[in-house]
Amino acid sequence: MADLNPQNIPLSLYIHMPWCVRKCPYCDFNSHAVPNGELSLELEQEYLQALVEDFKTQIDFAQNRKIHSVFIGGGTPSLISAQAYSWLFAQLKSLLPFEDGCEITLEANPGTVEHDPFAEYLDAGINRLSLGVQSFNTDHLQKLGRIHSNDDAITAIQNAREAGFERVNVDLMHGLPEQTLEQALLDLKLAVENGATHVSWYQLTIEPNTVFFRTQPILPVDDVLEVIQEQGEAYLKAQGFINYEVSAWRKEKPSAHNLNYWQFGDYLAIGAGAHGKVTQPDGVYRFQKTRLPKDYLAKVPAGHVQFKRIENEEMPFEFMMNALRLNEGVDAQFYAERTGQNLTDLEERLHSLKQRKLMVDNPNFLVCTEQGHVFLNSVLEEFI
Repeated sequence: MADLNPQNIPLSLYIHMPWCVRKCPYCDFNSHAVPNGELSLELEQEYLQALVEDFKTQIDFAQNRKIHSVFIGGGTPSLISAQAYSWLFAQLKSLLPFEDGCEITLEANPGTVEHDPFAEYLDAGINRLSLGVQSFNTDHLQKLGRIHSNDDAITAIQNAREAGFERVNVDLMHGLPEQTLEQALLDLKLAVENGATHVSWYQLTIEPNTVFFRTQPILPVDDVLEVIQEQGEAYLKAQGFINYEVSAWRKEKPSAHNLNYWQFGDYLAIGAGAHGKVTQPDGVYRFQKTRLPKDYLAKVPAGHVQFKRIENEEMPFEFMMNALRLNEGVDAQFYAERTGQNLTDLEERLHSLKQRKLMVDNPNFLVCTEQGHVFLNSVLEEFI
């Protein structure tokens, strides 16, 4: 066993804002329609104070580390005012410092009814936006239950850039109900031409406990999905985007926060249903907060956390499931540093994958070949 030293591992922070204007039929995230159709100032303030109290309970997990990156997800985090975020960041920084230049990402929806002007979020300390566009096609937006229009989406990207955001991610889905190849490619084109510097492009999957699971919309057949994937990737590459993770494309630097997830870094987590992972000298732990906002508010700061230690036999899969999503892989030494296990214990499995041309034969990096990325699930099964 290798020594675990948390101070060698970056520490990020995830903040969950659980409310949306309404729940989308494909969504299985921990999101809930705002009470009475509007997020009241009283509820916003109560929840923010609960976040601070929650954060206080996790300070010891930091092991003298600063916060490397922050991601505010949801739900629709842009329902919370810019002024509220300014207050929240001040409270959190007084408890645990943020690194200089700390990346702070806010998920936002294009609908103007859901957020303050983007410039105010920039002034509050947020320096990266992730816009939940999903599609620029009006018919598809309606089927997805989105409340913004094609024009709203284009305007949001342009307004974000004009407000001073140099880093704007656009979330897009493909394989939408009855979507054609031409429609999928047009979505990518509109995102790129209107100023996206990063694109998260992923195929719609039908998840249990969603409206789509119960109604089963008609999705494109596999042959069409394959062509969409191939031509979409070709288009993004031609526009200078780099595919650095399964569904992540960048024209600027990669998302520091997501990169930390994929490199098996640590992250604190505050908010209803938030998930965290922390390394301590005696092991690596995952934890989850109680899911419903009303229960979270009732139980903060104690009695709302479920902890689970990642056992030794689980560690190879846990690490590889994240690291091998990266097209450039990870430094091989991260395995020992971040799991407490020796990479030599996996020597036979790694040798087999390299012999089968599914992983690159490089002693300094853990990375799949192009074929390995195509059959990533089969590669990961080797580590179960």
